[in-house]
Amino acid sequence: MGGARDVGWVAAGLVLAAGACYCFYRLTRGRRRGGPGLRLRPSRSAEDLTNGSYDDILNAEQLQKLLYLLESTEDPVIIERALVTLGNNAAFSVNQVMIRELGGIPIVGSKINNPNQSIKEKALNALNNLSVNVENQIKIKVYVSQVCEDVLSGPLNSAVQLAGLRLLTNMTVTNDHQHMLSSYITDLFHLLLTGNGSTKVQVLKLLLNLSENPAMTDGLLGAKVDSSFLSLYDGHVAKEILLRVLTLFQNITTCLEKEGHLAIQPTFTEGSLFYLLYGEECAQKMRALVFHHDADVKEKVTMIPKF
Repeated sequence: MGGARDVGWVAAGLVLAAGACYCFYRLTRGRRRGGPGLRLRPSRSAEDLTNGSYDDILNAEQLQKLLYLLESTEDPVIIERALVTLGNNAAFSVNQVMIRELGGIPIVGSKINNPNQSIKEKALNALNNLSVNVENQIKIKVYVSQVCEDVLSGPLNSAVQLAGLRLLTNMTVTNDHQHMLSSYITDLFHLLLTGNGSTKVQVLKLLLNLSENPAMTDGLLGAKVDSSFLSLYDGHVAKEILLRVLTLFQNITTCLEKEGHLAIQPTFTEGSLFYLLYGEECAQKMRALVFHHDADVKEKVTMIPKF
């Protein structure tokens, strides 16, 4: 990973993100471990694994029953409950591996096609927890393009949109799969400008991941971005948003300096992010933010090399 955040910070962030999902549900109780190759018919006991009456993590046999149930049933209530239970268990590293080895990622991934928005959300949440494991990301990456399309075309500020953004954020913590979002960068900036506060924060988390990778710098700076983007640098903007857009500016400038691009004639066209960030209007906003009432904001502005 490149950029301002070190690997330890990112790992901690992923653990906290997965752990936060755990607070929404109770886990099921394991009994005995079964062989990964066993295919079991769904039974009442398999459905019971989804009813929230257990306290502990599912074992391999129980996970396999749950996956078969998820794969075979068409009952939307059972599907949703099974996805919640799987997402719950996927918050733990041992089960992230186990679910992958049991062939569970494609089963969960297939549910993001479901027209039921609640089922789609739960499937994305489960994939999000599974994506904390780097080996799991290799299997989950086949869904990245579809998730991007769903995020950008789905209901604005919806639970599904936020779940998709969280998954994309996890998938771009390392540089391995960031290139898969290259064609969506302009649309992500549009979503940043049209979404509410929660959506803005989540889009910025995703863009910050991309901004730390020098290989993504040209794609970011070449994106067509409405001039209203600069309003995010106004002093009255919420701190959690303002600090992130300042960090975005800092990361991009750092990458440009490392590559020596700031010393040569830029090739970006008018209306691009480059012209917004390095134009006079943005420079005026940066100079004003030096006198911001919040010490963190002032410090962040001084960390941007140009200012």
